[in-house]
Amino acid sequence: MRPEMLRVGNCSGFYGDRLPAMREMLTGGELDVLTGDYLAELTMLILGRDRARDPATGYAKTFLLQLRECLELALERGVRIVANAGGVNPPALVAAIRELGTPARVALVRGDDLTPRAGELGLGTPLGAHAYLGAFGIARALTAGADVVVTGRVTDASLTVGPAIAHFGWGRDDLDALAGATVAGHVIECGAQATGGNYAFFTEIGDPLRPGFPIAELHQDGSSVITKHPGTGGAVSVGTVTAQLVYEVDDARYAGPDVTTRLDTVALRQAGPDRVEITGVRGEAPPPDLKVSCTTVGGYRNELTVVLTGLDIEAKAALFRRQFEAAPGPAPAEVTWSLARLDTADAATQQQASALLTVVARDPDEKVAGRAFSKAAVELALSSYPGFFSTTPPAGAQPYGVFTAGFVPQAVPAHEVVHHDGTVESIEPAPVTLALRPHAGGPPVAEGPAGRAPIEPPAPAGPERPTRPTPIEPPAPAGPEIRVGPGPTRRMPLGTLAGARSGDKGGNANIGLWVRDDDAYPWLAALITEQTIRELLPETAAMPIRITRLPGIRAVNVVVEGLLGAGVAYHARFDPQAKGLGEWLRSRHVEIPVALLTDREEH
Repeated sequence: MRPEMLRVGNCSGFYGDRLPAMREMLTGGELDVLTGDYLAELTMLILGRDRARDPATGYAKTFLLQLRECLELALERGVRIVANAGGVNPPALVAAIRELGTPARVALVRGDDLTPRAGELGLGTPLGAHAYLGAFGIARALTAGADVVVTGRVTDASLTVGPAIAHFGWGRDDLDALAGATVAGHVIECGAQATGGNYAFFTEIGDPLRPGFPIAELHQDGSSVITKHPGTGGAVSVGTVTAQLVYEVDDARYAGPDVTTRLDTVALRQAGPDRVEITGVRGEAPPPDLKVSCTTVGGYRNELTVVLTGLDIEAKAALFRRQFEAAPGPAPAEVTWSLARLDTADAATQQQASALLTVVARDPDEKVAGRAFSKAAVELALSSYPGFFSTTPPAGAQPYGVFTAGFVPQAVPAHEVVHHDGTVESIEPAPVTLALRPHAGGPPVAEGPAGRAPIEPPAPAGPERPTRPTPIEPPAPAGPEIRVGPGPTRRMPLGTLAGARSGDKGGNANIGLWVRDDDAYPWLAALITEQTIRELLPETAAMPIRITRLPGIRAVNVVVEGLLGAGVAYHARFDPQAKGLGEWLRSRHVEIPVALLTDREEH
């Protein structure tokens, strides 16, 4: 008989996360499965370059270090480990784990690597092309007795969903349960970001020094409780869970290989100290295509930042730019300039009197972006504006990456499990799929608590197509505006009431905003429009903006298309992953109804 609850923990949110976290999670309390997420778009490029230099590499080496110290401990405690640390070379990592000399049964999930077939699949000629596989391969590996499951590219949430499928025996048609586990997996996949790390209201966390890593307690129906080990730092609250829930999502339909999760059905409840319950999540059949991460070396990049101090900042910047661009030699294919006016008048320190002028060059030729670029800067050292100096010496060019998302039919990748005994099991794709429809929800109607209205359950499928689930209907679009009510306002930072978390998805930036009180949500939902975002974040003025309102969790999601150029490795802006974009937005001043302000916020 299966236990009614499955405890799935996380010990890594990225390649480079806290190394002792695996031991901390194994010794800190009860656990059934321990997951680790080591992959991101930039990581895939880094690991791809590693493998190009040395075919025996291409996986997350820190995971192997963790296992060297902790694998026997995990076996003793009966905790199974699932990680995507295989990167672009999962077989090499499996071989390295087996060389540790433990009796662990290690399984490999493979099939994500489409690089050899990229051309015929219309994906170009990337350095790497890796499909986002789902959770059923992980589930089969665990069901067959694996102690450690190593994957390459799977969706981050699959690391949690796979163990839940194996434990509860879910099938492809258990869409609501799969969607519930997907939400739990999304919340814990980034480690301490669910327990107070990078949290907008961090000053309210009692012990923020070393947040514990998160745990999802999963149940048969897909509901879960997010928590952490007793005595660890940080906090688990509706706020910390909401912050992670809106992180790097697109709209209310969160598509995956096994299920499309309806984020507009999520309900959160504080169920005790450091315990947040997630219920009500609904799922639809997954889309017919899988996303493919395509990474390419786009060329070479170089950067120089010079310091402009004191008077005539604009004139100094203009002189340096004219001199630099007039230098002899080949001009880079792309040159961008930015002037950060960090200076203040009559400053008490030199640093406070200084601005930063940055020039970035990109070119297919390493010499043009490297030696020629640096030479132009060096030669101006004694012949430019007064007070000339740079933050770092001129350096050579470095390769930069370009990320693009491709799509292939679900049946294209050969999704397989290589069990510990060498037998290979094929994983069939989802038998029923449903093309994604854009979420039609406009601003929610401001009635009841936070304007919330339950989404009706799907109607039974017709007799002619009994296996295809009827999609959950989106909320009906509301009118052109939300009425917040008359009354006086005060001009204050948006972050007085609203939290935010921001990040990257390819070249797009995502900002998730939320408020913590039902009464404040109609104000937030009415405030955040395309026009408002363009006014508050002038960088976005010419870019497409998409806004999704999620009244069930009092949140609004904003996607700015193209803000990050060709992705994080392209380094289009000084914050290439848009990690601080949400905090910038929170710092901008807006009109806030006085009725929503507490005494503390007013003063």
